[in-house]
Amino acid sequence: MAEKGTADENTIYVGNKPPMSYVLAVVTQFNGGSDEVIIKARGRAISRAVDTAEITRNRFVTNAKVKEIKIGTEGITNEEGKSSNVSSIEITLSTK
Repeated sequence: MAEKGTADENTIYVGNKPPMSYVLAVVTQFNGGSDEVIIKARGRAISRAVDTAEITRNRFVTNAKVKEIKIGTEGITNEEGKSSNVSSIEITLSTK
């Protein structure tokens, strides 16, 4: 599910794939000339997003720094109409 966001093409959305899938997407963004890549996740995928950022920084793009980390809560409504809160994280990696 590592797709490019409509608002920002440098955004990687982390889902249920293994972290290396998202690492590849992040490294591809940096190699494509991006100075900044945003890794977004919510719920149980948050740990996978952190793994993605750390693997990218330590093994592949060693000059990348964590520029910013935003955390928050999003309200989600399921099929039955119940609403629940889900944690979200946004990690910004930068090579500047």
